[in-house]
Amino acid sequence: MVTKTPAKSNLYTYRVMWSEEDQEFIGLCAEFPSLSWLADTQEEALRGITKLVKDVVTDMVSSNETIPVPLSVKHYSGKFIVRLPSDVHRKLAIEAAESKVSFNRYVSAKLASE
Repeated sequence: MVTKTPAKSNLYTYRVMWSEEDQEFIGLCAEFPSLSWLADTQEEALRGITKLVKDVVTDMVSSNETIPVPLSVKHYSGKFIVRLPSDVHRKLAIEAAESKVSFNRYVSAKLASE
């Protein structure tokens, strides 16, 4: 889902981590996976990627391009379909029955704990 309305760049999902390859901290944004920012400190990496995303969003808006909806405000239905091997399905169904909970509740709890 994308939008034509300007997003607040501070609502996007940012992460800062150490890059062993670059020997610097790298700032990333989940909604803009092609963007990154390298810096000597975590704070500089976060500041850099945040400013870069803000500049990119500003350019996209001025060019009338669609911008990603921030994951933090995107609506999630709470439902998704996943295919898995029948033996795994059977194993999970048995574990759910032994735990005396529904299959859905059991799988949801397993996913939440990962």
